[in-house]
Parts: sequence; structure tokens; C-alpha cells
Amino acid sequence: MRNESGRRYGRDTSCISFFFAGILSTLFCIFPVYAQDSPYLSELLASAHQQRLYDDPYWHILMHYKHGLFGYKSLVDDPKFFLASDGKTNPEAELDATIRAFFIGEDNEKKSAVCRFAARYEWIKGKLNFDPGRLPISECHPFMNFMNNIKPESVTLVFPAEHLNSPASMFGHTFLTIETANKSKLLAYAVNYSAFTNETFGPLFAVKGLFGFYPGYFSVLPYYAKLQEYSDIDNRDIWEYPLNLTKPEIRRMMLHIYEMDSIASDYYFIDENCSYVLLFLLEAARPTLKLTDGFHEWLIPLDSVRMIEQQGLITGAVYRPSRVTKIKYLASRISVSEQDMALELANGEINEDFFVSTKIPDQEKMKICELASEYLQYRYSRHELPEGAYQERLLKILQARSKLGISKDEESYQIPAPMQPDQGHHSNRFAFGAGIKGDAWFQEIKYRPAYHDLMDNDNGYLEGAQLIFGDLALRYYPRYHKLNLDSLDVIDIFSLTPRDKFFHPISWKIKTGLTRVVGDDNQDHLVYQINPGGGFAYKNSQLGLMYMMLETGLNVGGALERNYAAGAGGSIGVIKDVFDIWKVHFLVKDLYYGLGDTYNAFEATIQQNFTIDTDQSISVDVSRKKTREFYQTEAKVLWNLFF
Repeated sequence: MRNESGRRYGRDTSCISFFFAGILSTLFCIFPVYAQDSPYLSELLASAHQQRLYDDPYWHILMHYKHGLFGYKSLVDDPKFFLASDGKTNPEAELDATIRAFFIGEDNEKKSAVCRFAARYEWIKGKLNFDPGRLPISECHPFMNFMNNIKPESVTLVFPAEHLNSPASMFGHTFLTIETANKSKLLAYAVNYSAFTNETFGPLFAVKGLFGFYPGYFSVLPYYAKLQEYSDIDNRDIWEYPLNLTKPEIRRMMLHIYEMDSIASDYYFIDENCSYVLLFLLEAARPTLKLTDGFHEWLIPLDSVRMIEQQGLITGAVYRPSRVTKIKYLASRISVSEQDMALELANGEINEDFFVSTKIPDQEKMKICELASEYLQYRYSRHELPEGAYQERLLKILQARSKLGISKDEESYQIPAPMQPDQGHHSNRFAFGAGIKGDAWFQEIKYRPAYHDLMDNDNGYLEGAQLIFGDLALRYYPRYHKLNLDSLDVIDIFSLTPRDKFFHPISWKIKTGLTRVVGDDNQDHLVYQINPGGGFAYKNSQLGLMYMMLETGLNVGGALERNYAAGAGGSIGVIKDVFDIWKVHFLVKDLYYGLGDTYNAFEATIQQNFTIDTDQSISVDVSRKKTREFYQTEAKVLWNLFF
């Protein structure tokens, strides 16, 4: 089996070699008389048809069948998952072929249909009341050994938060953990579904993922390995949601997990993704759930968490902060000079005896040691330090800490949990309102299927992160009796990550889509725009989140001289939460287009957002723009509804 990024975890968890699609046809040729002439087989087939098991919802769950315009079709794309030649689209033929396969003998028990399709076998056996003694192989002992080794006790849904620097993880991720009877939480098993690829070029990875060019596989690996990947390496906070599945339900889930081993499905980032396919495991556990039918066109991981919660499966939430979150929190608990001392300790620039002897209260020294230790481990996890230097420095920090005694302020190390991601605003947004541009009034409606922008309330979301797909704005001008497409933001990503003493990230943005620019006739014209940029962000408790960007721009359209304009410039901005319900954004941007159609574009904007409740807000935007020698002033008010 594989992990989310395609890396392998040893021979024991690597994917089982693919069977050719025709292997069962060969088996039927070897055992034709036994499979076709058994009276008991005929009796079972007749009973299955009488009960119409091929129409049973649970059979459709196990086979991942969905009903479309042209009938049923399985979302599984691996031919070795099907026993009938038309099993992908014919539930009845696949059921018949599966029952027949149970009567085929096999020297290797693991290759038998009883084992390869253990979930199907247990369900069909229960429905038809099999006499196992009349089958060549009556039980799947490899699955029984699998269950005895794992000893599953409970299941938890895990949500690592969004990670804007990874195309596959921009919206977050979901997977399950299987807790065992005799092991700690960290030694639980993580059940993950993800695309398998070695692609490293981000744009190509995103495009191929959108169109299903990667195979998706389930994998099972130790939970601590996933924690290290997300928390230590990707710097992502993790939320754990315990599920109230019973022992029989967990067993049904494990049967389906076992059956899906090495089975590939085309992976689509938008719909058939990590979160959607995972829902089949929960439905296999509890057939009364209606999860895979509860979405349309796309599924965002956070929305899948909400769906599961609405079905009554989630019993609580546990917060696991990333190492970066821990470091930032510990740094916030001490002074600037003490932060400098922690850096010196971590970098090996200060002697531990000298540190212990400094005139700083012991309780503060303990916090300094804790911060230095966490930061040192962070740098080591990112391969910024050789192992020898890491061990030497860590040992000195631990020795210094041991000389300070027991902390009297244990609460200072407990990181307070932020709002749960599933309790923030919903992903879809519809907005309507009115405004004035120049001397012309307009009415505007907007629709955005995903996900969060800088002006939305940040409760439950990553501060300074904007991720927008497909934001459509239509305007109607009563004076001209004209309806216009004002803009279409295909992609609009803004990643503002503040720099400090410990971290020096690059903030960046990318925006592409249709927008309106003023031509040399002083009229708005629709053009296609690409606007990337990069820079720095800093956070001040009084001023808010400040940033500066170097930007480039490319506009393409028939209204432009030579049909394009390319240029560069920059922007500066400040985002401030005045109160929890009031957010303000000041932005100044200036781009000079020196290639193609040459002109200068300057704008100054004030955006405000007033939160009414979790899924409602009012936004007020005012801007002043100068394009070429023409000025435009615009103001608008929108009512935003999230759903």
C-alpha cells in the first residue's frame, strides 16, 4: 500500500502485484464442470435472484455503484475488482459471477474469491445462509489473521488542515485511524486514500489530478508516520473526530478495507478524492448512512467532515497542534530577549552552564528550554541539521532543563484549541447587493463554490489564507438595461504567512480568470488575466497582518493593443480584525504594463466585512482606480450567505 504522496513504507505495505483482468476467466476454464454443474450453486443463484440482491443498496456500496444517466456504473476502475466482463456497469452479472467464483477451488487460499472479496463473501453468505462446508474454501484465514493482529477497537476521523503550498492538500485532507485494544493512540493504524504519483511539478500535478490521470489507492500504515508527515514536515494542525461505530460495524469496515487492497480508482481532486472514497468505508460499516449521495459535482474535505457529523457519527474533537504552532505559542509566552536566548540555545551558540546561571527566573528558563527543544526538533525534521549536531545540542538543552527542577506552570505549555474547522462558515457562498461605479448604479450577484477569502471570518480557518475557485460576478446596470459578466476568478490564491525570529516563509499569490480593464476609449473591456506575486508578511498585535508583494500581470484581450499587455509592479496591504465581527483590509497596488498595450494601473481599496453569524456577513468595498489617464471610483455593499 501507499502513502498520500506516493512514497512506499516497506515491503509489507507495498501494493500487491496486479492480477490480469482475465485471470478468473482462466480459472473458470480450469474448473468448468464444478462451477457450472453444482446443484447447490444453482440453488444459491436462484435464491439471490429471488431476493434481488443485485438491487440491494449494500451490494451497491460494496461495489461503489452509482446510478447515472445511462444506468449503474462503479466508480472503481481497476479491472481485477470485477469478476464479470461487464461487472463495472452490471450489478446483476457481477453478483452472479461473484457467487460462482466462491465455488472455484484455489491452491493459494489468499487468491480465492472468498479471500479476495471477503466483504462480498460475508454479506452474500449472510443473505443466502451459505453452508460453508459445501464450498472449496469456507473461510478466509488471512483476513482472520489480519483482524487478530490489528484487534480494532474504535475508529477516528482525522482532518489535517489545509496546506496552501501543496496542490493536493490546499483544501485539507481526511483519513481514518483504527485504534487497537493493546496499543497507544500513536500506534493506531491510519487508513488513507490518495493519489499515487511521483510528480513533483506542481502545476502539472494539479492539472493531471483535476482530470483523473492518477490512480488512487487505499493504504494502511502507522498513525505516527502520518503525524510526522503532516505535523512535523508539512506544519499542519490536525483535528481528530472519534466515531461511534460499534464492533460489528468496525468489522464490516475492516472487511471492505481488506477487499480494497491494491484496487485502483481514477483519482480526481474535485470529486472522487480522498474524502469522497473514504465515505464508502463508513457506509460499508453502517449501511443506513447516506453519505456518498449527499454531495454534488465536488466535495471538499472539510464539507465531508460536516456531512459525517450531520449523520450523528462524530462524538467529539481532539486538537493536535503542529510543531510550528507549538513553537509560535511557546514564543508568545516569553519576552523578545528570551526568544533570542532560545534561538542561541537551539543553534548551539550558548553554553548550558552559562544559561542556567543567568539572572532569569527558573520558570522562564524552563519555557526557554522548551522552546529551544521544539525549534531544534523542527529543524532536524526538515533535514536542516545533521544527526550528530542535533543530538549534541538536544542533550545540552535537556541537561540545562534538568537542572531547573519541576515546572510550577504546566498550563503555560497547554496550547489552547482554536475553533473547530467544521464550525466555521460553509464553503459555498452566494452574495447579492448594489453599488455605484462612477455615476452609474448597478446591482450585483456573486457565486463562489469554494472556499475562503481574506475578508471572510477566520474562525475555523487559517489566518492569512485565501483559496477561491470559480468566483463568478454578474452586474446589471439599470441605466443601460445591461447585464454584464463583471469577473470570473478561476483561481485566486493568497498565502500570507508572517515572518518572525523562527520562521522566514515567502508569502505569495496567484490569480487568473476574467476581469474588466479600462481601455483607451475609457470603457470597461473583459480580458483574461494572470496575476502572480511574491513577498513578505509580518504580524503586529496593534496594526494587524501587514504584507508587501512584487507582482507581475498579463492581460489578454481584443480590446488591447497587440491583444495583450504585460507588466510588473507591487502592492502593500494591511488586514486587521478590529473586533471578532469586523475585519478591515487596506490595499494599494500599482502595475506598469510596458509590453504590448502600454499603460499604468493604480488602485487604492478599502474592504470591510461585518460578520452577522457563522454563515452570514455584510461586505462594504470602496476603491479608487486610475488606469491610463482615466479615474474610476466604485463603492458596493453585498450580503454574503454561506451554505
